[in-house]
Amino acid sequence: DRYGRKPLLISTITGNCLCYLALAFAPNVLTAFVIRFLGGLASGNGAVIQGYIADVTPPERRARMLSRQGAAWNVGMIVGPAVGGAFAHTDMGPIGFRIPLFIASALSAVAVTGIILFIRESKVRDQSISHRPSRWAAVGEAVTHPVIGRLMLLTFLVGFAFTGIESTFGLWGLARFGWGPRQISVCFAAAGVVASFLQFFVTGPLSERFGAGRMLAIGMAITVVGCALQPFSTGLLTTAMLMCLTAAGQSVAWPNVGAMISRNADPYRQGQILGLNNACGAFARVAGPLAAGLSFAWISVNAPFFQGALIVAPAILLAVSAARRAARRQAEGVTA
Repeated sequence: DRYGRKPLLISTITGNCLCYLALAFAPNVLTAFVIRFLGGLASGNGAVIQGYIADVTPPERRARMLSRQGAAWNVGMIVGPAVGGAFAHTDMGPIGFRIPLFIASALSAVAVTGIILFIRESKVRDQSISHRPSRWAAVGEAVTHPVIGRLMLLTFLVGFAFTGIESTFGLWGLARFGWGPRQISVCFAAAGVVASFLQFFVTGPLSERFGAGRMLAIGMAITVVGCALQPFSTGLLTTAMLMCLTAAGQSVAWPNVGAMISRNADPYRQGQILGLNNACGAFARVAGPLAAGLSFAWISVNAPFFQGALIVAPAILLAVSAARRAARRQAEGVTA
């Protein structure tokens, strides 16, 4: 928000480019850890991209554009591992994994070049001090905001549940059906294809027709159903179908979170607020797998799915409440 979107995108993606290149020559695990830590810091640019999209898109079309961003991400999550697997030579030991890292570094360099040549800064930002409260004050304002605070809690709850399920899914498949990497990859690939299709072609039009809040609540409800039914799966087909159902719920819901936050945040601080929401998701990616792993080990192999459904269920009420508050504030003419 203070320095513009383009400089941050160039610097962070350049950082990732260099980290991938350095990782290819890491001499030991400690060095690799430090490199990945720095790369993780540079990867925290999702809010910058969301802020750019919000800058250049009318409010009523933001859910559509943010859903297409999600579709592009899902396609990358499908194609990326396939490319890495195709070019990795596991029989050569650690050195056999250098080529995928070189490819990742090269793709990052291509992305930086494209941003420099083809992307214009979205908006000249106001540099006045009145628009830049302290970080802690900004956190307090976001948490107590009647719409944004609810959406941030929703982001944490859903992220907590879904990342917990993802992290234990391979162990669950092995424990229930004796599956290996092939069956697990089939389930994730199917879910990724469904998510990409829905986010590119379906989520935006539905949100524009029925409203972001309503589609957010519907998506959460679909996610609960998919999570709750997964323990009753009987094999690969039903598991893949239920994974696709859960992915469909996430795809219908998730872009609407960013769209609703961008509409209710101070336009001078969109990136800051979207960044705080992404931080809630990042914290969920730490806590969710930990809780799911413990419930998997100490309660039942099916526990992470039931746990996920129970955690996401309150998010439906949060979505409905946030939508009502947002409509009320819009009717009153409140913009931040």
